[in-house]
Amino acid sequence: MTSPGDAGTNRGATTAAAATGALLLDAEALYRELLRGVQSLRAASGARLVGITSGGAWLAERLHRDLALPGRAGVISSVMHRDDFSRRGLAAASAQTQLDFDVNGAAIILLDDVLYTGRTIRAVLNELFDYGRPASVQLAVLVDRGGRELPVQADFAAARVALPHTQSLSLARSEAGHYSFQVEEKRQDKPQGA
Repeated sequence: MTSPGDAGTNRGATTAAAATGALLLDAEALYRELLRGVQSLRAASGARLVGITSGGAWLAERLHRDLALPGRAGVISSVMHRDDFSRRGLAAASAQTQLDFDVNGAAIILLDDVLYTGRTIRAVLNELFDYGRPASVQLAVLVDRGGRELPVQADFAAARVALPHTQSLSLARSEAGHYSFQVEEKRQDKPQGA
């Protein structure tokens, strides 16, 4: 079930609920909405794109190419600043932070696939400030699933969905580069904010 929503600067957001256990989201259609949103966010600032590993990095890479931007999109990892580092360790790291530009004074758009508790965003902001002091940081996400544990809000979300905390939502990418979503039941031994 989808219906239009209003999320501040994001007037084209889609709201969906997983009431019957089957969530149908067209990840490619949401990507096109994200592309429009990022174009709008960049219009005033010319911000650099930085994707959060791994889904956000995939999005940043494709957006960077589709927007014909020079250089490479940045990649940022949350692993060293996570509040559950002692439980997850370094095994959770799929990529290291790679920022091929001076963060000091830069306008930055952070990109992520799914915004949930806000803890990854908090960790990524800590990592970003290890590299310098940006002029501004905006957050754009493919899906905001609610369930915030920290006061974090996206400047742009292509969709907003409601999922029980017992389910996880993740972005998958095919070898051809096409996106889809996976909804899975979480294992019971994981804390809710993981």
